[in-house]
Amino acid sequence: MSIKEKEKKKYSLDKKNGDEHQIILYNDDFNTFDHVIETLINVCDHTPLQAEQCTLLVHYKGKCSVKSGTLIDLKPRLKRLIDANLSAEIL
Repeated sequence: MSIKEKEKKKYSLDKKNGDEHQIILYNDDFNTFDHVIETLINVCDHTPLQAEQCTLLVHYKGKCSVKSGTLIDLKPRLKRLIDANLSAEIL
């Protein structure tokens, strides 16, 4: 088995075990670009460029995955996003 196949298999096992989740941020008509960008930097540890790109994706596509990880890591981040009046959920 090649290294790529091992990595692919390991990743698919992680997904099956439910270890990997995502925070999905949704578009709304209330928050400014600056507020969303600053919140993503503070809550999701984004760089300013990452935060700006995610904000634009949310604006034009309606949603964007802004953070991946375990539920233990994502739940407090989701709470902080919601407390900042952003629309988000964990999938």
